[in-house]
Amino acid sequence: MRHLVRVGDGQLEWQEAPDPVCGPTDAVVAPLAVARCDLDLPMAAFPLFAGPYPVGHEVVGEVLTVGDAVGRHRPGDRVVVPFQVSCGACGPCRDGRFAACATHRAKAGAAFGFGPAGGGHGGAVADRLLVPGADHLLHPAPDGVDPVALCTLPDNALDAYRAVSPPLADRPGADVTVVGGDAPSIGLYAVAWAVALGAGHVRYVDRDPARLAVAARLGAEAVPQPDEWPARFGRAAITVANSADPAGLECALRSTDDYGVCTLTAVQFQPVPLPLLAMYTRGVTLEVGRADSRRHLAAVLRLVSAGRFDPGVIEPTVVPFADAAQAWLTPATKLVLSNGV
Repeated sequence: MRHLVRVGDGQLEWQEAPDPVCGPTDAVVAPLAVARCDLDLPMAAFPLFAGPYPVGHEVVGEVLTVGDAVGRHRPGDRVVVPFQVSCGACGPCRDGRFAACATHRAKAGAAFGFGPAGGGHGGAVADRLLVPGADHLLHPAPDGVDPVALCTLPDNALDAYRAVSPPLADRPGADVTVVGGDAPSIGLYAVAWAVALGAGHVRYVDRDPARLAVAARLGAEAVPQPDEWPARFGRAAITVANSADPAGLECALRSTDDYGVCTLTAVQFQPVPLPLLAMYTRGVTLEVGRADSRRHLAAVLRLVSAGRFDPGVIEPTVVPFADAAQAWLTPATKLVLSNGV
């Protein structure tokens, strides 16, 4: 089989690899469509993790083979694959903390497409992907939804969902503010989720005119980001800190209303001072951590199946697998590689 491998900073190439061997509880999946996560581009351009390693972790595929102990899936099934790898049976998994799985541990969290830092699992930009614990991990793909749209769900669209949905469930109709565009698709998905789930006033702050136009089309107040971050924008009960700039994170926190929730969706690569006294005084909660893909994916797929959320609302840049090596390094709000679907 072939898979796309990051071989150096800003260098990717197709390489041959042995076909995966399916164990008793595993499945081998043929990727139909793979989305590039917002972190994948900087991962490819800079040495964030040791390589070489195969890339890609947002994937919809078709089951090719299953192990003898797999009971829920059969060859020919179309499935959505959570990007994190978990066993479903250890203590953390039984508690619903699948991203903290004790069986699959890795420096960057067990995941597809992160190489040794992700536990050495394969990448999704490939002819074949071995999925361990298939009955636990794989989710049936909803009928009638294009794989090009579905493949955006396991990470970025799901990350936006967990930033917006739980706090909106606690405070229906609350205002939502998304601060920054450094994770380009996550911020726009957060706007789409906020509108779909009945938020009150939705505000989106970014420097990029194209993304501001998309946010406005989705129903948000589009606010151009100033050259310097202000102390705060108008306060909202729910904020999404989508800026990798420490000043942007502080602005998001100060824009969070009393006893509101701010979720960090952009990666901070440096120490960050926090306005802890103001947060303490006003009861602001900061949620930090990667989204738990296996935990939230079923709920996201139910909403998509019910027509309450359209993952294609953020129009992707779609290119064929054959052009993946070049396309993976080309900026786009949401890149999707289509494997003949």
